[in-house]
Amino acid sequence: MQFSILERWRIWRDRKLASPQFQRWAADFPLTRWEASRRARGLFDITAGFVYSQILYACVELDLFNRLANGSQTAADLATHMGMSPIAAERLLRAAVAIDLLERRGENRYGLGRLGIALPGNPGIAAMVKHHRMLYHDIDDPLALFRGELGETELSRYWSYACSIDPAADGDQRVAEYSTLMSASSGFVAEDALDAYPLSAHQCLMDVGGGEGRFLLQVAKRWPNLKLKLFDLPAVVERAAAHFSTIGLANRIQVHGGNLKADALPKGADIISLVRVILDHNDDGAMHILRAVRAALPLGGTLLVIEPMSETPGAEPVGDAYFGLYLLAMGSGRTRPPRELKAMLTAAGFDQIRLVRTRRPLQTRLIAARAA
Repeated sequence: MQFSILERWRIWRDRKLASPQFQRWAADFPLTRWEASRRARGLFDITAGFVYSQILYACVELDLFNRLANGSQTAADLATHMGMSPIAAERLLRAAVAIDLLERRGENRYGLGRLGIALPGNPGIAAMVKHHRMLYHDIDDPLALFRGELGETELSRYWSYACSIDPAADGDQRVAEYSTLMSASSGFVAEDALDAYPLSAHQCLMDVGGGEGRFLLQVAKRWPNLKLKLFDLPAVVERAAAHFSTIGLANRIQVHGGNLKADALPKGADIISLVRVILDHNDDGAMHILRAVRAALPLGGTLLVIEPMSETPGAEPVGDAYFGLYLLAMGSGRTRPPRELKAMLTAAGFDQIRLVRTRRPLQTRLIAARAA
């Protein structure tokens, strides 16, 4: 095989950097010592990542973050709450300090750390941490997952609507489980999306696949004169309607139950949002949804695609590594880079497609498109 000059140089460079002699030299030489240490730490963190995640899981299960939000406590105080011996409690607390979930305050007191401080008051984060037990089970043999040898996975059973021809066939308990999880984990997404794209120029927004209406509730607070619609599975919107009635929004938000894979979307909205919907579907399913949205919008209407995306600068591990494996285990969907989504939107009948800057692109990116 013939290689270009650039590729031959890269081969030489890779062999040089990989040699034990060079690595020892780089670790000792003052000008390269910091970079060598940083790379070694980065590789170790990848190797130990599962251990770190289990420390987080243990802290969430023990409700340590909410407990420490009221002030620091000693290891002895926490040991009783944790149901552990003081020695075991101290080991877990020290581990949490090491990965910035907790911090030492005084000789033997512990409080919230730089990362752990985000947990109190954000139940969605804790819900996802607990939910990941299923993902860990599915990637116990990652090669079998990539090769398609696992058959049904824990996540595919949990998110059964994604692969089902008739998602409405899910029982009420299953619908309640995944609807609650999606609702709990969507707070930051709604906040960042609505800060990035004001809705003052629109008359009626329909959120398609909007679950129990968490996104619409945020919209309702910000734009009290905007008409609102929700479309999702009948059992899902039934739960949403009950909640809307409880909080006095039943007359403000119209709910429409149906199968997104088979039923036409109701018309009447001049803007439609798809919040973390397209990434859950393979290409054929995603195109079907985009075309259904185009059919429901008037000429010049707006579509918002809001979800994590692949190839996000600075957040590549989230879009391509985390969601890459998560959606593979789920059995449906994939994250896509903006250029692919733009091509799909063009094929579905949209133009004036633009990527809108968001505050936290790691978890929320937004593409706006006009119905052509």
